[in-house]
Amino acid sequence: MKRTASAAWAGGLKEGTGTISTATGVLRDAPYGFRSRFEDGPGTNPEELLGAAHAGCFSMALALGLEQAGFVAKHIETKAVVTLDKDGDGFAITTVDLTCRASVPGIDAQAFDKIAQATKAGCPVSKVLKAKINLDAQLES
Repeated sequence: MKRTASAAWAGGLKEGTGTISTATGVLRDAPYGFRSRFEDGPGTNPEELLGAAHAGCFSMALALGLEQAGFVAKHIETKAVVTLDKDGDGFAITTVDLTCRASVPGIDAQAFDKIAQATKAGCPVSKVLKAKINLDAQLES
């Protein structure tokens, strides 16, 4: 399985502009630039997209782990906060904080936490990241 995305950029770092697209068309020429990445300007940025990918991957992988243990989630919601820090002369994604809230009938907190922690380590997006990944996963009623 292979998935495709692309980015285009024109100009210098601070005044240049770019677009990001996906083969599915979900993102089509979505704007990004210096202001959307390092300030509060309009558009998206790689860290936001990585966070969305990680939250989506974790939620799906958690659903799988729960199902394999005999549980079906009523609801899973995951938020990812991706931290971009100065690293020498450049920048590095140093941390991803995942916050997950899930409603899973019939499971106890200990079993849920065990599955959530295994999911944090095993989800494909977690595996590709060198950043520290923190997880706050809680069951809701």
